[in-house]
Amino acid sequence: METLMKMKWKIGSVEIENPFILAPMAGVTDLPFRILCKEQGAGLLCTEMVSAKAISFHNKNTISLMQIDPVEHPVSMQIFGSEPDLMAEVAKSIEEQPFDILDINMGCPVPKIVNNGEGSALMKDPALAGKIVESITKAIKKPVTVKIRKGFTEDSVNAVEMAKRLEASGAAAIAVHGRTREQYYSGKADWEIISQVKEAVSVPVIGNGDVDSPEKAKALLDETGCDGIMIGRAAEGDPWIFKRVNHYLETGELLPLPTREERREMILRHAKMQLDEKGENCGMREMRKHVAWYTAGLPHSARLRGMVGEISTYHDLEVLLEKYL
Repeated sequence: METLMKMKWKIGSVEIENPFILAPMAGVTDLPFRILCKEQGAGLLCTEMVSAKAISFHNKNTISLMQIDPVEHPVSMQIFGSEPDLMAEVAKSIEEQPFDILDINMGCPVPKIVNNGEGSALMKDPALAGKIVESITKAIKKPVTVKIRKGFTEDSVNAVEMAKRLEASGAAAIAVHGRTREQYYSGKADWEIISQVKEAVSVPVIGNGDVDSPEKAKALLDETGCDGIMIGRAAEGDPWIFKRVNHYLETGELLPLPTREERREMILRHAKMQLDEKGENCGMREMRKHVAWYTAGLPHSARLRGMVGEISTYHDLEVLLEKYL
């Protein structure tokens, strides 16, 4: 089978080995998880979103979210906010940090973000969205990208208008999640809107929404002509998805899903990395959701998930996996 598209592509001057991108996910895409996805073949990694305001206040927790390991490159750091001048100032203050691309979140649907006029609330104000991008692109030399949604509501679908304005304001690439803010993550993602954005702008367009298998990844590329594909929830508990989508795109062959042994090994390695990064207490607390994702759908997984809330040490985890995985 011929390769569907040239695997290598660029955002600004940043070379990316393949079209597959780990989406920014709060509470999920921390340093250990990003490294695991990189090892499995993710072409570009995205950090958890970071508040521009919190950076300006030198908030300790925020600074820890911004750590990047040399093995990660290329990596995109995502910030959110709604004040063009403050965001430009913050972008300038962090430009020396080792991220390759700065991404602006205009898609987050969470009420506390939206009620603050940030995230997907910016879909309601394309003029302000454009000003934010323009201010930041004037302040820094690194490529600036934006993540948007289809629109705020089904009655105000404006991704095409937004994308054109953001491109004119200096955005180097645009990621489009094919859902409105009111949909959150429910229902079906609209891939047609991704096609429309791709036709409307000349910068790279990244498609996002419902890609949870190699076949869906190929279908999204074929149907929309998008340059990159962002994989979010489907990577939770399954960093191997990047290996499967890359292999399928290159060969047309579907790789098997990870074995129980591979899952167990990955969970323990992930847990060790979390411990090194965050200490046993915090690291094991954070591992609970990951263990539930890694084991979803397996025999005994419901029982395992019921008990995972009780693990507080690495040894607890080893015992639990020995028993149920």
